[in-house]
Amino acid sequence: VQLQASGGGLVQPGGSLRLSCTASGISDSIDVMGWYRQAPGEQRELVATKTRDGITAVAVSVKGRFTISRDNAKNTVYLQMNSLKPEDTAVYYCNGDTGNKDYWGQGTQVTVSS
Repeated sequence: VQLQASGGGLVQPGGSLRLSCTASGISDSIDVMGWYRQAPGEQRELVATKTRDGITAVAVSVKGRFTISRDNAKNTVYLQMNSLKPEDTAVYYCNGDTGNKDYWGQGTQVTVSS
């Protein structure tokens, strides 16, 4: 399985970005897809995940601002990020979980700065 993420960039506080991640390979075996992030000097943390059946988990720090969606037919997961704050600055990683193994994308940088 390969995960290809895109959509990061530089945005001003209060702005929006949309991340996309597409899985290829034995992608039909992936149950949970989602996003994690890692800021400099910090541990990687969960942002949001969504199961194939639509069950969602969202970090408290982004609830109400970030929305995760998933297109199972396209093996793609999206993260719509609104009202971005400087503390959202991090490398965002796409994750796919088959239940037996985790797969990670290459990471995409999101920088929130004026």
